[in-house]
Amino acid sequence: MPSRSWLIALLLSWTTVGALAAEVEGVKLDDHVKLGAGGAELALNGAGLRTRFVFDVYVAGLYLAEKKTSTAEVLALPGAKRIWLRLMRDISAQQLLDALNEGMRANVPPAELAAIAAQTAELAATMAAIGQGKKGDSIALDYLPGTGTRVVLNGRELGRAIAGEEFYRALLRVWLGDKPVQESLKRALLGAAQ
Repeated sequence: MPSRSWLIALLLSWTTVGALAAEVEGVKLDDHVKLGAGGAELALNGAGLRTRFVFDVYVAGLYLAEKKTSTAEVLALPGAKRIWLRLMRDISAQQLLDALNEGMRANVPPAELAAIAAQTAELAATMAAIGQGKKGDSIALDYLPGTGTRVVLNGRELGRAIAGEEFYRALLRVWLGDKPVQESLKRALLGAAQ
Protein backbone atom coordinates (compact mmCIF):
# COMPACT_ATOMS: atom_id res chain seq x y z
CA MET A 1 0.00 0.00 0.00
CA PRO A 2 2.92 2.48 0.12
CA SER A 3 2.29 3.44 -3.49
CA ARG A 4 -1.35 4.30 -2.70
CA SER A 5 -0.30 6.52 0.23
CA TRP A 6 2.21 8.23 -2.02
CA LEU A 7 -0.49 8.85 -4.66
CA ILE A 8 -2.87 10.31 -2.08
CA ALA A 9 -0.12 12.59 -0.73
CA LEU A 10 0.69 13.73 -4.26
CA LEU A 11 -2.95 14.50 -5.03
CA LEU A 12 -3.31 16.42 -1.77
CA SER A 13 -0.22 18.47 -2.55
CA TRP A 14 -1.66 19.38 -5.97
CA THR A 15 -4.93 20.38 -4.33
CA THR A 16 -3.09 22.58 -1.83
CA VAL A 17 -1.10 24.31 -4.56
CA GLY A 18 -4.27 24.92 -6.57
CA ALA A 19 -6.03 26.38 -3.53
CA LEU A 20 -3.23 28.90 -3.07
CA ALA A 21 -3.39 30.20 -6.64
CA ALA A 22 -4.96 33.65 -6.94
CA GLU A 23 -7.07 34.86 -9.79
CA VAL A 24 -8.76 38.25 -9.96
CA GLU A 25 -10.98 39.18 -12.92
CA GLY A 26 -9.34 36.48 -15.02
CA VAL A 27 -5.81 37.63 -14.15
CA LYS A 28 -3.69 34.91 -12.55
CA LEU A 29 -1.13 36.02 -9.99
CA ASP A 30 1.97 34.06 -9.10
CA ASP A 31 1.96 32.64 -5.57
CA HIS A 32 5.68 33.45 -5.22
CA VAL A 33 8.17 35.74 -6.95
CA LYS A 34 11.94 36.18 -6.65
CA LEU A 35 13.49 39.64 -6.63
CA GLY A 36 17.03 40.79 -7.13
CA ALA A 37 20.32 39.04 -7.70
CA GLY A 38 20.11 37.39 -4.27
CA GLY A 39 16.72 36.00 -5.20
CA ALA A 40 14.64 37.26 -2.25
CA GLU A 41 11.54 35.06 -2.37
CA LEU A 42 8.24 36.79 -1.71
CA ALA A 43 4.77 35.33 -1.31
CA LEU A 44 1.49 36.82 -2.48
CA ASN A 45 -0.03 38.55 0.55
CA GLY A 46 -3.26 39.54 -1.19
CA ALA A 47 -4.72 40.70 -4.49
CA GLY A 48 -7.66 42.75 -5.69
CA LEU A 49 -9.18 44.93 -8.37
CA ARG A 50 -8.88 48.71 -8.66
CA THR A 51 -11.98 50.26 -10.18
CA ARG A 52 -12.77 53.87 -10.97
CA PHE A 53 -16.39 54.73 -11.52
CA VAL A 54 -17.61 51.71 -13.52
CA PHE A 55 -14.24 50.87 -15.13
CA ASP A 56 -11.75 48.18 -14.16
CA VAL A 57 -8.35 49.92 -14.03
CA TYR A 58 -5.89 47.28 -12.80
CA VAL A 59 -5.47 44.12 -10.78
CA ALA A 60 -2.97 44.58 -7.95
CA GLY A 61 -0.99 42.11 -5.89
CA LEU A 62 1.12 42.71 -2.78
CA TYR A 63 4.13 40.43 -2.30
CA LEU A 64 5.96 40.18 1.04
CA ALA A 65 8.48 37.92 2.74
CA GLU A 66 5.80 36.87 5.23
CA LYS A 67 2.04 37.24 5.55
CA LYS A 68 0.84 40.47 7.15
CA THR A 69 -2.74 41.62 7.77
CA SER A 70 -2.34 45.28 8.79
CA THR A 71 -0.78 48.35 7.27
CA ALA A 72 1.45 48.87 10.32
CA GLU A 73 2.82 45.31 10.01
CA VAL A 74 3.51 45.74 6.28
CA LEU A 75 5.27 49.08 6.75
CA ALA A 76 7.38 47.72 9.63
CA LEU A 77 8.38 44.54 7.78
CA PRO A 78 12.03 44.72 6.71
CA GLY A 79 13.26 43.36 3.41
CA ALA A 80 12.10 43.17 -0.19
CA LYS A 81 8.52 43.94 -1.22
CA ARG A 82 6.55 44.21 -4.45
CA ILE A 83 3.37 45.90 -5.60
CA TRP A 84 2.38 44.35 -8.93
CA LEU A 85 -0.19 45.84 -11.31
CA ARG A 86 -1.77 44.29 -14.42
CA LEU A 87 -3.49 46.99 -16.46
CA MET A 88 -7.10 46.23 -17.39
CA ARG A 89 -7.31 49.20 -19.75
CA ASP A 90 -5.02 51.60 -21.58
CA ILE A 91 -3.71 54.30 -19.25
CA SER A 92 -1.07 56.94 -19.70
CA ALA A 93 1.98 57.00 -17.47
CA GLN A 94 0.96 60.52 -16.46
CA GLN A 95 -2.46 59.29 -15.29
CA LEU A 96 -0.80 56.58 -13.23
CA LEU A 97 1.76 59.00 -11.80
CA ASP A 98 -0.98 61.53 -10.96
CA ALA A 99 -2.88 58.79 -9.09
CA LEU A 100 0.26 57.78 -7.17
CA ASN A 101 1.00 61.41 -6.24
CA GLU A 102 -2.60 61.99 -5.18
CA GLY A 103 -2.52 58.84 -3.06
CA MET A 104 0.73 59.89 -1.38
CA ARG A 105 -0.61 63.40 -0.66
CA ALA A 106 -3.70 61.83 0.97
CA ASN A 107 -1.70 59.43 3.16
CA VAL A 108 1.73 60.91 3.88
CA PRO A 109 2.25 63.95 6.14
CA PRO A 110 3.55 67.05 4.31
CA ALA A 111 6.93 67.01 6.10
CA GLU A 112 7.53 63.40 4.97
CA LEU A 113 6.46 64.27 1.42
CA ALA A 114 8.95 67.14 1.38
CA ALA A 115 11.70 64.77 2.54
CA ILE A 116 11.08 62.43 -0.42
CA ALA A 117 10.55 65.13 -3.06
CA ALA A 118 13.72 64.17 -4.95
CA GLN A 119 12.68 60.50 -5.09
CA THR A 120 9.19 61.49 -6.25
CA ALA A 121 10.77 63.48 -9.09
CA GLU A 122 12.89 60.44 -10.03
CA LEU A 123 9.74 58.31 -10.14
CA ALA A 124 8.09 60.88 -12.42
CA ALA A 125 11.04 60.72 -14.83
CA THR A 126 11.00 56.92 -14.84
CA MET A 127 7.23 56.76 -15.35
CA ALA A 128 7.50 59.20 -18.27
CA ALA A 129 9.54 56.52 -20.08
CA ILE A 130 6.47 54.26 -20.06
CA GLY A 131 4.47 56.72 -22.12
CA GLN A 132 1.23 54.85 -22.67
CA GLY A 133 0.46 51.73 -20.66
CA LYS A 134 -1.53 49.20 -22.67
CA LYS A 135 -4.21 46.83 -21.46
CA GLY A 136 -2.39 43.67 -20.33
CA ASP A 137 0.87 45.42 -19.39
CA SER A 138 2.33 44.55 -16.01
CA ILE A 139 4.04 47.12 -13.81
CA ALA A 140 5.95 46.11 -10.69
CA LEU A 141 7.11 48.54 -8.04
CA ASP A 142 9.82 46.58 -6.23
CA TYR A 143 11.76 47.48 -3.11
CA LEU A 144 15.15 45.84 -2.60
CA PRO A 145 17.17 46.70 0.52
CA GLY A 146 20.45 48.36 -0.38
CA THR A 147 19.17 49.06 -3.90
CA GLY A 148 15.90 50.98 -3.56
CA THR A 149 12.68 51.12 -5.56
CA ARG A 150 12.67 49.68 -9.07
CA VAL A 151 9.99 50.19 -11.71
CA VAL A 152 9.63 47.10 -13.90
CA LEU A 153 7.45 47.15 -17.02
CA ASN A 154 6.64 43.76 -18.54
CA GLY A 155 9.74 42.27 -16.91
CA ARG A 156 12.11 45.06 -18.03
CA GLU A 157 13.56 47.44 -15.44
CA LEU A 158 13.11 51.12 -16.30
CA GLY A 159 15.41 53.90 -15.20
CA ARG A 160 17.60 53.44 -12.18
CA ALA A 161 16.67 52.37 -8.68
CA ILE A 162 15.28 55.12 -6.45
CA ALA A 163 17.04 55.18 -3.07
CA GLY A 164 15.29 55.25 0.28
CA GLU A 165 13.00 52.87 2.12
CA GLU A 166 10.85 55.80 3.32
CA PHE A 167 9.98 56.52 -0.29
CA TYR A 168 8.73 52.95 -0.80
CA ARG A 169 6.71 53.12 2.41
CA ALA A 170 5.06 56.28 1.05
CA LEU A 171 4.19 54.41 -2.16
CA LEU A 172 2.69 51.54 -0.17
CA ARG A 173 0.43 54.00 1.66
CA VAL A 174 -1.27 54.80 -1.66
CA TRP A 175 -2.95 51.38 -1.36
CA LEU A 176 -2.63 50.68 2.37
CA GLY A 177 -2.84 54.09 4.08
CA ASP A 178 -5.67 55.59 6.13
CA LYS A 179 -7.17 57.06 2.93
CA PRO A 180 -6.32 54.35 0.38
CA VAL A 181 -7.02 54.66 -3.31
CA GLN A 182 -9.83 52.13 -2.74
CA GLU A 183 -10.86 50.62 0.60
CA SER A 184 -11.89 47.24 -0.85
CA LEU A 185 -8.52 46.97 -2.62
CA LYS A 186 -6.70 47.72 0.64
CA ARG A 187 -8.59 44.91 2.38
CA ALA A 188 -7.82 42.53 -0.48
CA LEU A 189 -4.09 43.36 -0.47
CA LEU A 190 -4.03 42.70 3.28
CA GLY A 191 -5.50 39.26 2.66
CA ALA A 192 -9.09 39.89 3.77
CA ALA A 193 -11.74 37.71 2.15
CA GLN A 194 -13.69 39.44 -0.58
